[in-house]
Amino acid sequence: MVDSCLLLLLVCCVLGLASGSSKDLPIISFDEGYSPLFGDSNLAILKDGKKVHMSLDERTGSGFISQDLYLHGFFSASIKLPADYTAGVVVAFYMSNADMFEANHDELDFEFLGNIRGKEWRVQTNVYGNGSTNMGREERYHLGFDPSEDFHQYSILWTDNQIIFYVDNVPIREIKRTEAMGGDFPSKPMSIYATIWDGSEWATNGGRYRVNYKYAPYVAEFSDLVLHGCAVDPIEQTPKCENGPTSEAIIPTGIIMPEQRSKMEKFRKTLMTYSYCYDRVRYTATPSECVVNAQEAERLRRFDPVTFGGRHHHRHAKRHQRNRSTHGEATTI
Repeated sequence: MVDSCLLLLLVCCVLGLASGSSKDLPIISFDEGYSPLFGDSNLAILKDGKKVHMSLDERTGSGFISQDLYLHGFFSASIKLPADYTAGVVVAFYMSNADMFEANHDELDFEFLGNIRGKEWRVQTNVYGNGSTNMGREERYHLGFDPSEDFHQYSILWTDNQIIFYVDNVPIREIKRTEAMGGDFPSKPMSIYATIWDGSEWATNGGRYRVNYKYAPYVAEFSDLVLHGCAVDPIEQTPKCENGPTSEAIIPTGIIMPEQRSKMEKFRKTLMTYSYCYDRVRYTATPSECVVNAQEAERLRRFDPVTFGGRHHHRHAKRHQRNRSTHGEATTI
């Protein structure tokens, strides 16, 4: 009877993680899992230790980093973004190992791109593996809500063969490891980062609108920090946990239940504004790992017939490289 109850508990735990829910996972204090990265007084840890404020002003941005490296897991934070005029401001919640593998780093990104007053924040996701920065895998979306009014949860699930990005426990993007991707699928241990910084050169309309420090400080608030993964010894590069029934860090299976998949399809159909898979300016042939969805393709063609329709174009997409201190790159159109 005890064994049966234990098995049932384990199954429920795995299914909860598989569907992208973090409600049963422990929320940690900042000091339990993270350390300051840069920004000095622009990084403020509130007295309960479970809320963090990162700010950007004329002097500097700010950021924090996980104390451990992780090989796979579920990583999450509730974030409230700055309000009002935020053009040029970039808030990022991401995973990277660029400090350890400069030539062949891996990276998984949530990047929040500010905007002029009255225009929506946009969120961009990206995937790099084995230094594949010449192959941008960006997707960009509206959120369907104002992320500066309240906290919303953003999560990354990373397994040996799958990556899923979530917003408020709804999957918005799924990347499956394929033979075509080869080494471009992230496979090395990564740290988790959160940063706020000045992306005036590219973040809003390709740099047309820049950060206006008249509205500073820009403050991004973080809470509900979840680090649920397999920590890795930074010297020996070996996992400290085992993925078994007794493991403290059960790595989720990445199963998307039918109801969740329906929500994902609705999100992508109504809120996605860019996907590299359909970009005919950058890629004359569809990248081999892409699974083309006819409805997505048609909606994006209507949204931007030049980029997504393959017509004669008068402009070229530009790759804008972030400051290397932020460990990555991103593209805007």
